[in-house]
This record gives sequence, C-alpha cells and structure tokens, in this order.
Amino acid sequence: MNLSLTLSFRPTEPSLFDRKSFSPIKYAQKQHVPIFHQPKLDPRRTQFSVTAKRPSPIEGLSEEMSVMASQNLDHAPARRRVRSAFVDVHQQLDHCLFKMDHAGIRTEEWYGRNSKGMQIFCKSWLPKLDVQIKGALCFCHGYGSTCTFFFEGIAKRIAASGYAVYAVDYPGFGLSEGLHGYIPNFDELVDDVNEQFTNIKGRPEVKGLPFFIMGESMGGAVTLKIHLKEPSKWDGVILVAPMCKLHSDFSFLDHQLNICLLTLSCQDCRGRDASSNSSEAISTHV
Repeated sequence: MNLSLTLSFRPTEPSLFDRKSFSPIKYAQKQHVPIFHQPKLDPRRTQFSVTAKRPSPIEGLSEEMSVMASQNLDHAPARRRVRSAFVDVHQQLDHCLFKMDHAGIRTEEWYGRNSKGMQIFCKSWLPKLDVQIKGALCFCHGYGSTCTFFFEGIAKRIAASGYAVYAVDYPGFGLSEGLHGYIPNFDELVDDVNEQFTNIKGRPEVKGLPFFIMGESMGGAVTLKIHLKEPSKWDGVILVAPMCKLHSDFSFLDHQLNICLLTLSCQDCRGRDASSNSSEAISTHV
C-alpha cells in the first residue's frame, strides 16, 4: 500500500499586491496608498526654519524678567530660579499685606526631606526676640499657591501678634521637588505634609506650646485630613474657603460648636485701620 502523498499547490494569481513569492499560506496584505505624492526635495537647496511665538511682555517687568517668568516651571530648579529673581519684586507688590511694617520678624527657610527622599521647602516666621511666643500655627496652602506668595504678608502679621508660623510647599508645588502641580495620590500628599509638621513640633522654640493648623482652599482639605488622623495632636483648626462641604444631614442646631472669630488689626495701603474690630477675639457658642 502506497502511503506516500503528493501535495501540490496552485500558485496565486498575479496581482498588484503580489509579493512575487508563492506560498500555500496567504498573509493579509497592508497597502497604504498615498493620497498626495510627496515632492522630491533637493537637499542642497531646501531650507527649514523653526520659529516659536515670543511670549508677550508682562506689564511692569523688564523684558529679561518677563522671559524668565514665562519659562517652563515643571521642575523645582526652574521654579527656584524664578523665585530668587522675583524676591524684590514680590516685596514691592502694591498690596496692604506688604505695606505694613513688620520690622523684627524673624524668618528662616530650609529644605526637609520626606520619606521618599524628596526635598520639601519649609519656612518659619517668628515674633521679635523680646516677644514671648504664645503658640504655633501650621499653614496648608491652596492648589494654585505656595507658602511664600501672599501668605508671606499674612504670616508676618500673625507672627507680629506673638505666634510662630510654619508652612511648607507640597511636593510638586512652589520650591519643593516634584512635577509642578501633579498630585499622584492625595493621601500621600497629606502624609508628606503631616510628616513635616510633626518634625516642626519638635523644634525647641515651640516645643510644648499649643499648635493650630490652618488651611486655605485645597489646603483646607489637607488640614481636615491631617486633623482627622490625629485630632489630639492639635489645639484648633482654622479653615479659609476650604475645599470641602457639609454633609446633607448635618445641622448646626444639633451640634454645640465652639466658634472663635479672630480679627487682626490690618492697615490698608493708606495707613488706615481696615478691620472693624481691631485685635478682638470673640468666642460664641452655637
């Protein structure tokens, strides 16, 4: 019995897509038909030029400063260069917070490291040497802010009232390391801030004093989460337009709240008292 078998294949018909090879297995052909024919360019005569739109100058700044302010600020080294260049401009802003006299307020800047090894910018504002420190305030800034812009004037005003003020730039914000404005995990950001504040509580000038935490906008959410982690470690919470809302079932009438309204004396740019109740602390129960 002849078990041999002869196989034969019929070659495919010639076509436009023929690869000039005959095979029993047919592969799907991918043919990209150009819609427009690219012109043949003579490399000896062809020139290309790449241009970028020049940034518009910023009002009130020199051309050099405008260019610096318009550079890519994704990473900390660039943000630190811009901040160094604008220190004098910052202090000369036409705003009442920067017009008040805060002579004698002591400031300190340093870089701490978080558990990931990233540099975290920290700053402190302390009262004059002859003023006894009453307590300490830790500040959490908002998403579009840092701890060294408008809060600079607020911090000096609070320090002039006898409180030590501390603030940090979140990872990726201000002068801290990290991609600008990028928050990969909000809870990790909260842990980073809490880690720095824990270190600050051990500083000799404020050790054993009452500690308060203050948050603005997104910093309000950071503040609440830090306080909820360890409520016994804080003596009070201050929220300024916080990124949060009350639960629909919450009622002020069902809770006895201790609300403290602190009004600091603030002079406007003309030297007039801009507060209605200067240096008054009003405590009320709801």
